[in-house]
Amino acid sequence: MRYQISGKQIDIGEALQSHVRSELDGIVGKYAERPTDAQVVFSRSAHEHVCEATVHLSTGLTAQAKAHATEIYAAFDQCGEKMEKQLRRYKRRLKNHHRDRSQPVEISGVPSYILASSDNADEVEPDSLQPMIIAEMETKVPSLSVGEAVMQMEIAGAPVLVFRNEGRDGVNVVYRRDDGNIGWIDPSRNS
Repeated sequence: MRYQISGKQIDIGEALQSHVRSELDGIVGKYAERPTDAQVVFSRSAHEHVCEATVHLSTGLTAQAKAHATEIYAAFDQCGEKMEKQLRRYKRRLKNHHRDRSQPVEISGVPSYILASSDNADEVEPDSLQPMIIAEMETKVPSLSVGEAVMQMEIAGAPVLVFRNEGRDGVNVVYRRDDGNIGWIDPSRNS
C-alpha cells in the first residue's frame, strides 16, 4: 500500500510516520483485502491536533475518518479507531460487493465548480443571473450500484454522493435525509 503522510504547517517526524504505517497496515489489512493507497494529513486547530485519513480500496470504495485531540498520536489513534469501526461495520458488505464485481469500479472525471455566495444582503442585484465561478476543478464520479453508492456515502461520512448507476446507465444521487433515512434521486425513472 502506498502512503502519503503529511502535515499542514506541522513537521511530521519519522517516528510518527512509521507509527501511522504500522497501525494503518494492521487496521486495513484486517478488514480490507487489497488497499491501494492511504493519505493521512495532520494539522492544528487552535490547541488541538487534527488527523484526517483517507484509504482507497481496490473495490473502488474510499474510507475516510477524522479526529481531534490535544496530542498528535492520540489524534491519529482516534482516527484509526473510527476507520477500523467503519471497515468492521461494512466488512461483510464490502466482501459481498467485491465478489459480485468482476472488474474494479469505473471512475469518470467530470468538471466541478465552486460558485461564489453573496454574503451581503444589501448587495445590488447582479446584471445577469449567471453565477460567478470562483474555482473549477475535476472530480471523480464512480460507476456503482445503488447499494454500493449508499455504502460509499456512509463509509466516507458524506451527506451526498453523485454516481453513475450501473443498472440504468445514468447519473443518480443518494443523500442523507433530515429524518436519518437515505434519499435516492434517479432521473431516468421519470422517462
